[in-house]
Order: sequence, then C-alpha cells, then structure tokens
Amino acid sequence: MTIPIVSIVGKSDSGKTTLLEKLIPSLVQRGYRVATIKHNVHGFQIDHEGKDSWRHKKAGACLTLISSPACVALIEDAARDYSIAELREKYIKDVDVILTEGHKGNPYPKIEVFRSQLKRNLLCRKEDNLLAVAADIELDIGVPCFDINDAEGLADIIEGNFLKNR
Repeated sequence: MTIPIVSIVGKSDSGKTTLLEKLIPSLVQRGYRVATIKHNVHGFQIDHEGKDSWRHKKAGACLTLISSPACVALIEDAARDYSIAELREKYIKDVDVILTEGHKGNPYPKIEVFRSQLKRNLLCRKEDNLLAVAADIELDIGVPCFDINDAEGLADIIEGNFLKNR
C-alpha cells in the first residue's frame, strides 16, 4: 500500500515548522509512525569538513552512510531535485504517513499555514488539493479552517482522510 503524503505549506515565517512540531507528536501518540521530508531550495550540509564521512565524499564516494546504534544518515549525490514521490519510493519505508514541509507546488493534499500579520495572500485554493488551513484568523475559503495551534484538529483531518482505513 502506498504511504500517504500530506504537505504543510505556507509563506516564509508563517509557522510551518512550529505546526509540524505539534502535529507529529499528536499523530505519534495515536500510534502512527510519521516520516517527514523538508524541502530546502537553497541546499544544505550535514557533513562537516574534516569528519571521516566528509573525507569519504571528498575522496569521490557518491554515497556515504553513517551508522550508529541510535540512527543512520545517508549522504548521496543528487543530479536533480527529486519529487516527493521519488523520495518516498527510494527512501521511506515502514511508516504510516509522510508529512512534508515546503514543496508548495506538489499535487498532494496540503494544509496551509496562514498568519494575518504577514499581510500575504494564501498560496493555495481548494482546487490545489488544499485539505485545510491553519490560521490565526477565521477564513472562509471552502475548506476547514483550524486555529494555528490546533494540532489535534489537524491530526483528526489527516487520520480521518488517510489513516483510519489503512
């Protein structure tokens, strides 16, 4: 069975990460295994100069796996920006749901985080596969609107739409 994907989207500084920090434990407490994908258009570096894994990559390894008793990290060269579906198929197994942060233009169901004080328009409409909005004001846009801190309500939406019948 394909792992469902729900994207948390919103403009910069709207509170996407903060919402995910509340939503993940809510789903985990309900017994679900959650994976996340964070999109960073600017690139990132998890390996640091001088470390053994950095030296392996510098020597020409196209893939380096770092393993410990508590976690595993993979550093792999990428020829392009992979789609969410490609990342799911290639790397993510044994979870109930994938929550993404960013990836604004993807085709998956979305929860948009909206802060009125930023004075910006919503990114998505119902036609963009918008599932719900988490906002600091009430919005009437044809999808459920939750308080920006209502992780339980948003978890209910995710559970009801994607997890109960799995």
